[in-house]
Parts: sequence; C-alpha cells; structure tokens
Amino acid sequence: MSIQQEKIKELVERRASARQGGGQKRIDAQHQKGKLTARERIAMLLDEGSFEEFDMFVQHRCTNFGMEKTKFDGDGVVTGMGTIDGRLVYVSAQDFTVSGGSMSETMALKISKVMDMAVRNGAPFIGINDSGGARIQEGICSLAGYGEIFERNILASGVVPQISGIFGPCAGGAVYSPALTDFTVMVKDTSYMFLTGPGVVKTVTGESVTQEELGGASVHATKSGVAHFAADSEEDGIKVIRDLLSFLPSNNREQAPFVDTNDPAGRVDDALNDIIPDNPNKAYDMYQVIGSIVDDGKFLEIHKSWAKNIIVGFAHMNGRSVGIVANQPKILAGVLDINASRKAARFVRFCDAFNIPLVTLVDVPGFLCGTQQEYGGIITNGAKLLYAYGEATVPKVTVTLRKSYGGAHITMSCKQLRGDINYAWPSANIAVMGAEGAVAILKDINAQDYNDLFCNPYNAASYGYIDDVIEPRNTRFRVIRALEQLAGKKQENPWKKHDNLPL
Repeated sequence: MSIQQEKIKELVERRASARQGGGQKRIDAQHQKGKLTARERIAMLLDEGSFEEFDMFVQHRCTNFGMEKTKFDGDGVVTGMGTIDGRLVYVSAQDFTVSGGSMSETMALKISKVMDMAVRNGAPFIGINDSGGARIQEGICSLAGYGEIFERNILASGVVPQISGIFGPCAGGAVYSPALTDFTVMVKDTSYMFLTGPGVVKTVTGESVTQEELGGASVHATKSGVAHFAADSEEDGIKVIRDLLSFLPSNNREQAPFVDTNDPAGRVDDALNDIIPDNPNKAYDMYQVIGSIVDDGKFLEIHKSWAKNIIVGFAHMNGRSVGIVANQPKILAGVLDINASRKAARFVRFCDAFNIPLVTLVDVPGFLCGTQQEYGGIITNGAKLLYAYGEATVPKVTVTLRKSYGGAHITMSCKQLRGDINYAWPSANIAVMGAEGAVAILKDINAQDYNDLFCNPYNAASYGYIDDVIEPRNTRFRVIRALEQLAGKKQENPWKKHDNLPL
C-alpha cells in the first residue's frame, strides 16, 4: 500500500470513528432513553444526502483534571450545512454521547462558525440542544463559549430565522440561547429546560419538584410560554421544524416561498354568514373562521397551548405566506391579558422582521381587569402589542368580526396604527365600550340609543377608520385581494439606532 493510500485509509477510519461519537455503548444508552443521536437527528431533519459537515476533527484543548487523556473528534457537537426542501440551512446538534454534550470552548467555536456562515450567506440556523450544561473542567472558557453563542444569537435576530430544538436536557446558562432564538420546539417526556435543577431548588426554596414538573415540555408550552411547540416525539419535533421553515423566508431581504394551491382565491363560505351568535355574550370558535379563509384550511399554530385567548400562527393565502393573529372568543371571551399581549407582540415583530404580511381577526371586549393583571404590568405588556403593530411596516389587513372595544380596539391593528386595509363584518361593534357599561356611566342615555350610534361598523366607516363593511362569506376573497394590492408596499420608519419598546 502506498503512502497516499495509507493516508486515505487513515482518513476513512478516522471519519468512521468520529461518526460514532462517544462509542456504540453510549449510542445504545441514548437509544434506551428514547432519544436519537445528533447525527440521526440531522439526517432526519435535512434532505437526504445534503449534509456537509464542518469541523469533524476538532478536539477540546482542556488539560485540567486529566481531560487531555480523553478526546473525541468533533468534541460533542455536530455542525454543518444542508438543505430542507432544497433550501440552504445551517445546523448544529449537540452530541450527548460525548461528555454528556457539555459545552466546551471548542464546541462553542464550532457552533459560532456555522452561525456566522448562516448570517453571511442569508440562511436559517437550526440548533438542536441535548447537553448536560457547561463543561465544568473548562471553567470560564466554557462560560465564554456560551457568551460567544449568545452574542451571535443577538446579532442574527431579525436577519435570519433561528430555530431551537430541545431534544434532551438544557439547563443553566444554556437555556438562554434558545430563549434568544425565534422558535423553540421541545419534546414531551425527554426534554427539559430550567436555570437550576430540582436539587438546587430543594436546597434553596425547600420545594420538591421533578425535572418534568420544573421544566418539561408541557410546562413550558402551557405555563411559561418558553416553548412554542411541545412535540410528542423527536420525529414529530423535526417535522414541526421542517413545516415551520416552509412559511419563512431564508433571510430578512427575501420573501417567503410561494406555495401553489388549487384552493380558489374567490371561494366563498356561506357558513361564515351565520357564525356570529345573536347573543353578544355567546362564544364561537375562531378556528372555524381561520380554517375557512386560509388555503386548504391549513394553519400552523404557534404557542397553541399558552395564552389561548389569542391565536397566532402561519398560513398561506392564495399561495402567499401570512401571519394570522386572532382573538379567541371561546377563551376568556377573547380578552387581552398579559400573556396574550406578549405572545402576539412577539409574533407580530417576527413577521415584520421577515416580510410576512399580517392578517388580524378581531373580536376583543377589552383588556383583562383586576389586581393580578395590574400588579403584573398589563399596561406595559399591552403596550408591547400596540407597539409591535404600530412599528410594523409589512402589509396589514384587519377584519373586525364582532366586538372591538376601547384600548383593545386600538391595539389590534387599527387604522391609526397604520393598518393598511381595515374591514368589518356587519356584526361588528366598534366603540369605547359596550352599551351596558356606557349606560352605567352616562346615565342620561339609554342602551338602544347607544347601540344605534356605536354598536355597528358604520359609525367607524363614516370616518374612514373602516375601509369597507364586507359580507362574511366573502372574507377570503376580500383579504386575498387586499394582500395582492399590498404586495409591493414600501414603508420605512424614521432612522434610529434601535427602538426602545416597553420591555
């Protein structure tokens, strides 16, 4: 065998060894926990045969506590590029079979490299987390590595989409990278996120809590809002990531991909003419309205299980990607509260950053009252949503279905917050408040007079605050035509270093 052939043989063997991560025994242990390996996850995420790995032969540099005696090629994270539905993406996947996926200086440099490439080349970045946390043996170098990643998360924000998959433990400082990204997908029963684990919590506060109770997928999808999706399995989580990307542009200078549809733009739905109950205090399901007007009834909901009084998510309308924001009358009458305001504000700002038009469906009786909301800062949190809509320069189409009262009316993409096209159904009531509240304050008027004047869409339309009153059955067609009209919209905000939204 020639020297050249020996070197090639060495390369092939070393690649094969690197692909084994921490070895077959640890791979088997990963599978026994119901978890895939880093490479299996990447293979499932990317188009077949598209993955090109970087830094396969990187090793850690630590010599503390005998660490120099244990080294693995790749050092606990797999990084590279590939395609999803033919579109370029950059990925990193922590490898729990190597030192528990703990963060080392060289791991951070590997991740930082592909994040830099994602921004430079205008492609989404997907990070899959499965790590025991900082590599304690490396001390400050591990913490510095986290800082390098966080800084890149910040600089990439609003430039390229960033998606985090939490497919195992993610604890301590590690949680801040997912928190800085645009969307977080967790897996039920096998993933968790928390700043301090159950042992520390028990010592400091006396609380006895399991990992799942403290920071499992269900907790963060329903209580904290940290997770946008809680998948039943890793396969489902990866499918969510792929589906999510189908609605998003690759970067902030592009438009989202156009998706062909056989669903006619002019399709009408007579059921919408009867969906609003005669009793103004009776609920109906906003999901029926959304399903009726979007292409093929397909809607990818974000934060499905958190702040359910408002609905946000992605759909296509006549092939164009849109962001939907809709009050849900079935939950708390569709009222805006702290969490609903935060949820919708974050979503609106994401859509605006990535050129995705906003379609807002309004049925809101106001902001939730009470000491809990006031002490929790409903004023500041409500202002976040107001700010997000007012700042947004993407096409904004608003349809008021029923109630639109007080400050909540202003907040939900009204004309004064630069709503481009504002429609109302004949059932719309647009006023400072409902008739009962108004009569209680203005004792010299009766409810019928108030209803005749304000509890309809025509008073607002007489001032041009509503562009047209439309028949509900035609909502899909009217919204699509508005979006087509606005496709070439160009609007800029005054120059500033950055804004100072009410955080």
